[in-house]
Amino acid sequence: MTDSQAPEKTGTTVAGTNPLAPAPEGARTAADVVTPELVAQLTKGVTGSGRTANHSPFTGEKLADLPQSTPEDVAEAFAAARVAQALWAQTPVRERAAVLLRFHDLVLARQAEVLDLVQLETGKARLHAHEEVQAVAVAARHYGRKAPAYLKPKRHTGAVPTLTKVTELRHPRGVVGQIAPWNYPLELSVGDALPAFVAGNAVVMKPDTETCLTALWARDLLIEAGLPADVFQVVIGDGPVIGPEIVKHADYVSFTGSTRTGREVAQGAAARLVGVSLELGGKNAMVVLEDADVEKAAAGAVRACFSSAGQLCVSIERLYVHESIADAFLDRFAARTKAMRLGTSLSYGADMGSLAGERQLEAVTRHVEEAVAKGARLVAGGHARPDIGPYFFEPTILDGVEAPMAVCAEETFGPVVSLYRFKTDDEAVEAANSTPYGLNSSVWTKSAARGRTVAARLRTGTVNVNEGYASAYGSVQSPMGGMKDSGLGRRHGSEGILKYTEAQTIAQQRLLPMAPSLGMNDEQYAQFMSRSLRVMKALRLR
Repeated sequence: MTDSQAPEKTGTTVAGTNPLAPAPEGARTAADVVTPELVAQLTKGVTGSGRTANHSPFTGEKLADLPQSTPEDVAEAFAAARVAQALWAQTPVRERAAVLLRFHDLVLARQAEVLDLVQLETGKARLHAHEEVQAVAVAARHYGRKAPAYLKPKRHTGAVPTLTKVTELRHPRGVVGQIAPWNYPLELSVGDALPAFVAGNAVVMKPDTETCLTALWARDLLIEAGLPADVFQVVIGDGPVIGPEIVKHADYVSFTGSTRTGREVAQGAAARLVGVSLELGGKNAMVVLEDADVEKAAAGAVRACFSSAGQLCVSIERLYVHESIADAFLDRFAARTKAMRLGTSLSYGADMGSLAGERQLEAVTRHVEEAVAKGARLVAGGHARPDIGPYFFEPTILDGVEAPMAVCAEETFGPVVSLYRFKTDDEAVEAANSTPYGLNSSVWTKSAARGRTVAARLRTGTVNVNEGYASAYGSVQSPMGGMKDSGLGRRHGSEGILKYTEAQTIAQQRLLPMAPSLGMNDEQYAQFMSRSLRVMKALRLR
């Protein structure tokens, strides 16, 4: 590349080397990691009669040849899963939970293997890949410890205390169909499947083809931890072909992806009257109040906006900063952004990796170029970096973005953030809520009470105070999910496992029936029950 062909540099530096190019002695390459033996081991359980391949965003080159599933293969996978699920559901819940705890230990012990796979398949920096390891380990530990309590039979007060004994049972739904995305191939595949397994379900998963090796690695490790192989089926293929087949056969559907596709999944599930959980898109806002620590907020914004190159459903794409500190914040944020190191090395050190592919690069480029053409100011970044890899794009800050610009309202899903100024808390809240999405948001302030007050006014499923996304997402006892166009249902906590179950109420009536008895006629029975209801209210019975 000549100097005239090279992209303009805005201060963003390059870290690491291309893993497929000549590397220093001891450095790992894609060929070292994705060996024919590994691919054969991971894909031996895939139901697929065709052939396809996946590629690494670091270079655009092929990583592995893979089986490709047909609609008939999907049906076969569900059939095998149903047979296995019937036996798995009979396994005591503590034994199922023990599988998750062993899986937790294996993931941490062998994390180097999956970190390499996540990086090669997604192009993300190693520290961002490690976020997935953390999230999966936390989920495995949580449901490994708490599942017996979440699922145990529960006693409830009956219609008539002492005379009506009521028990609530939780039964697995059967076979869960899971459609997982490419951006977090470990956490958003097996991380969502773990509560389904411990609840007694089987899972038929369709990971994204480009990142399926990571999901298959996790399946292999779960089997090593004691999960019966047929309980976890994987099919690989194009979303428009295989996705509807998953919905067609599943007893419950778990989907993470775009809002547009999520609507189609919901319609297909509704036609069959099966449940569905959807985590969809976002245009997440970070609100920096005038009393915020500017240095900490600027550092937090870097993490919130550019982790995994912004290809994170809960990442921040809109910054609302109080006008009194906006210039100081922007100076510090821009300085940190320009100092970020981009790289492809399979090691720690790079601050940001690559976009996932050509489609993401085109969307990011279009949003930035259109905004600048319509008058937005480029504060940092703004350029593709083919000198590093085919899909690299610099972390980018835009100022002066206005409503007609696509980047103002559309989800970019890349390393691009727009800054807006506000005068009052009311103005900031109104602006942050002025989107059809409602997934995640962030508030920065030195006042804990004020932070909680503003947070409660934001219409998003999670709100982080003095953090971008990780504190809410990592708090796995609490539900995580979206409002409005950002989805239905929740992962994590009790909702994250109970959604994979059917509730059953068993009410046993003792001594007297729920009808006139002891010589009472209808009118006397009605009067007796009316008096009883008044007494139960007076006794504060629920």
